[in-house]
Amino acid sequence: MSKPYDQHGNIAVIALHNPPVNGLSHELRTQILAGQRAAEADPNIEALVLIGSGRVFSGGADIREFNTGKGLAEPTLPTLIHIVESSVKPVIAAIGGVCMGGGLELALGCHYRIALADALIALPEVKLGLLPGAGGTQRLPRLIPGEMALNLIVSGEALPARKFQKTSLFDAIVEGELFEAALAFAERIVHDQRPFRRTRELPLVSTPEDFSQIRETTLGALSPHYPAPIKCVEAVSAAFTSSFEEGIKVEQDLFQELVVSDVSKALRHAFFGERAATKLTDVPETTQPRDIRRVGVIGAGTMGSGIAMNFLNAGIPVTLIEQQQDALDRGVTTIRNNYQSSVKKGKLKPEDAERRLALLTPGLAYEDLKDADLIIEAVFENLDVKKQVFQSLDQIAKPGAILASNTSTLDINIIAASTRRPADVLGLHFFSPANIMKLLEVVRGDKTAPDVLAT
Repeated sequence: MSKPYDQHGNIAVIALHNPPVNGLSHELRTQILAGQRAAEADPNIEALVLIGSGRVFSGGADIREFNTGKGLAEPTLPTLIHIVESSVKPVIAAIGGVCMGGGLELALGCHYRIALADALIALPEVKLGLLPGAGGTQRLPRLIPGEMALNLIVSGEALPARKFQKTSLFDAIVEGELFEAALAFAERIVHDQRPFRRTRELPLVSTPEDFSQIRETTLGALSPHYPAPIKCVEAVSAAFTSSFEEGIKVEQDLFQELVVSDVSKALRHAFFGERAATKLTDVPETTQPRDIRRVGVIGAGTMGSGIAMNFLNAGIPVTLIEQQQDALDRGVTTIRNNYQSSVKKGKLKPEDAERRLALLTPGLAYEDLKDADLIIEAVFENLDVKKQVFQSLDQIAKPGAILASNTSTLDINIIAASTRRPADVLGLHFFSPANIMKLLEVVRGDKTAPDVLAT
């Protein structure tokens, strides 16, 4: 019978494999536990390495398990992490790519952590109306300062591993080949007979007094209508006022309270809905999207300017077209003023604003769009006007360019029929303000090509 791990000398390597993001499903948790138990029982093994497969350590828990209403099957993630942390042999987490949510909590339960400098670290549960429920709020403040831990948990934002270089979160940050570096690190641990570092036994990095000030400042900035960030603060606060075991209980109670809340249920529904919307049964996952290096936008009004900013923000050059110079100037001024406002509010660096503005090319002729890979029409909501625009685009757009209408009500099939390339036509209905609203309605025509939809 094969071992539930790969053996490299005296090191057992347990690879997390559950594509695409190595979600910590019940099956994967069971496999990790089997590898852990077998390696502990093997006298030839002196250390274990947990490493992701592909370009991901782990994207976290399998959220679908929260929606069953049956509770999580053992081993739950907290159970698994407790067993890993209690191991009689050192366990090293080797982190590359993405390490988020439950994946990071699993790494926190390991005795050592090694990471690639550009690995992305996050506890994004708050974005689903939840908090880290497998010890993250209690272990993280024992490895990094309280303010840094609280910000990471409350914001849910991802940071590269190099940002934690001066903390105890990582024992080594490396460049190059992670697998070889992890094996070499594990061998040094064994050779040097380094003492175990169980995170739950470590003292807090910050003092309760220092954290108290951070707590009050953070709470003052949070909305009372969104419970998850407030509960995150409560959970992290418990690390500073209670024992580890008591803090874990507070975390678990708060997590259970949030997981049944309407807010979290709605956010999880939206999470799955966004992903379901990208999966069309007649568009194979292997469909290659077209290359988009330059975008054209027709119409410099409120919608056109916002759509242009959307692409400028993504670093994609935009040619913005209007019929009259004064209308074009107003659109460019609107874009410039929006960026200046963001700079004044501290949301954007001045050099970043200038860099985005430098990607904008104003124009008064359709011919200026001849090199665009995607052209979006955002003119008056009139079918005859839009048909005329698309007839003109059909004459100048290069082969393979995608032609899109920002229409909210008009028939894409009729618009597409005004061209000789209906397969290249679809609707891209942005929601105002287009540079802020994270919602795009992709409207499929009867003849829209699969690779256009994939793009």
